[in-house]
Amino acid sequence: MAEERPQYKVGRLRRALAEDPRTNELGIEVRVRDRDVHLTGEVACEERRRAVVEVARENLPGHEVYDELTVARIDGDTAEERLP
Repeated sequence: MAEERPQYKVGRLRRALAEDPRTNELGIEVRVRDRDVHLTGEVACEERRRAVVEVARENLPGHEVYDELTVARIDGDTAEERLP
């Protein structure tokens, strides 16, 4: 059986990341080259980051997953802003 083309792997993983309740991520960039999978983009927290990597490993077994994700950082006052 022929090896699945990289673009199909990317599409399958992006769909899994969007539909899996652990992740629900649409903005993750996925690149596949040979057996390497690179994940880039921004996630809300460390827990979500771990979940994205886990989903990738589950959906592309036998591939090396490279976590290049960043966690969103919220600086400054997070209090509610009131407009006059």
